[in-house]
Amino acid sequence: MKAIIADDEPNLAEDLRRRISTLWPGLEIAAVLHDGVAAQQALLTHNPDIAFLDIQMPGMTGLEVAQAAPKNCRIVFVTAYDEHAVTAFEQAAVDYVLKPASDERLARCVERLRQNEVMDSSALLAKLSSLLQVNSKPAPLRWIRAQLGQSVRMVAVEEICYFHSDGKYTTVMTRDAELLLRTPIKELIDQLDPAEFWQVHRGTVVNVRQIAAAHHTALGKVTLSLRERKETLSVSRSYAHLFRQM
Repeated sequence: MKAIIADDEPNLAEDLRRRISTLWPGLEIAAVLHDGVAAQQALLTHNPDIAFLDIQMPGMTGLEVAQAAPKNCRIVFVTAYDEHAVTAFEQAAVDYVLKPASDERLARCVERLRQNEVMDSSALLAKLSSLLQVNSKPAPLRWIRAQLGQSVRMVAVEEICYFHSDGKYTTVMTRDAELLLRTPIKELIDQLDPAEFWQVHRGTVVNVRQIAAAHHTALGKVTLSLRERKETLSVSRSYAHLFRQM
């Protein structure tokens, strides 16, 4: 069998390719694409049996690409939408995976595909399109108001190295400052772009662009070094799979 992978985040696309190849050695990954137009062309060029499609991609969305897919091509959506939306389709024939995917969840997806379960992609596309229109999440945060001493600063989220939980508050670490945000990190996570900020510990969320390297110990522990901060960040075992390719 043959598959393609389309995700506009190259690191996530490569991680998905590597992990699927490990779980299903007999599956040929014919192409890995990073935009919707290229993904649509790959469907025509390679005629894959399976297409792993991100929903939000430049050029065309994963939904638009899937609508043009051949009937014999089974679609797996790879989505950053909240888990409640994903859970609503847990019984659906066409599968979907919440980013970043755990090993267990990806293994279930592969097993479902290997068992060749009957999948009604048109029905899921209609449901998913309707759900995303009705329950679309607000745009991710681009600016935050954080406190520095007795003053309040407006900070662009792209300038933030990482967030760290401080009880009911959240510490905001930029290149040259430590600020306080009066929002628990649990609430903050839902407002951040999951493609730009990854949770790496129960109380830590890091800007992906700030990750310089991931360091692995013989015991399987992972720590991250940052581009603009001297300290390292610990990665809990629940999120270590994000850095296997680094």
